[in-house]
Amino acid sequence: MEMKRFSTMILVIAAVFTVLTACSNSTSGGKESNNSLVIGIDDKFAPLGFRDEENNIVGFDIDYAKAAAKKMGMKPKFQPIDWKTKESELSSGRIDLIWNGYTITDDRKKKVLFTKPYLKNAQVVVTRSDSNLTKLNDLKDKAVGLQSLSSAADALNENPIKSKIKTITEFKDNVLALNDLKSGRLDAVVIDEVVINYYMAKEKDTFKVLEESLAPEEYGVGVKKGNEKLLEKLQKALDEMNEDGTASEISNKWFGEDKVVK
Repeated sequence: MEMKRFSTMILVIAAVFTVLTACSNSTSGGKESNNSLVIGIDDKFAPLGFRDEENNIVGFDIDYAKAAAKKMGMKPKFQPIDWKTKESELSSGRIDLIWNGYTITDDRKKKVLFTKPYLKNAQVVVTRSDSNLTKLNDLKDKAVGLQSLSSAADALNENPIKSKIKTITEFKDNVLALNDLKSGRLDAVVIDEVVINYYMAKEKDTFKVLEESLAPEEYGVGVKKGNEKLLEKLQKALDEMNEDGTASEISNKWFGEDKVVK
């Protein structure tokens, strides 16, 4: 009788272990099993990643990521995130990639793996078209805005003009900063050149960019530290897109020219 009860207990434990193992595989290995690629983006970063009039997520980086995922045999899922927490989102595993105008910097290289650069950019200063600001030194005693924890902040921190600026206000995204600029609450905004070029084309005679830029930079895709396998697979896809013309085609669609770094 005792032997029969013991055998029953063994069978129950084995069954429970099987269920737990199956659950573990379905959760911890879920991304691999359904072949998805979760991509963290800033959905207010036109023309790289933003929402159109029908609330669809579109942009250069969106098309670029879709094409790369296709070559990788994976399904992209775009996850809007708070840009201030992008690295923690990646390290926690909630996203697989940071891909939306993500500037390569030495500080970020300590936190993430980067692909090779795929797009050149620069941090510039934009003001209203009727402003009398013309050069960086004109920012003395002015109110300046920028996106929080962005490479715009890094560029401004490294320029001597920062110490002369009256106030520096950080915003969740560039759209909010530009709205305050238009309303007169700010005198200037530090922003990605590729982004302000898009808005200047849409809102003619609203903005102007100072001739002096703060810093040149390059965009890359961020991959979690330790995931060299995914980085290698992604870079292979990006290289193929350069070779077969896919990258150039997407660039021409969004910029009217081939701006992709080969």
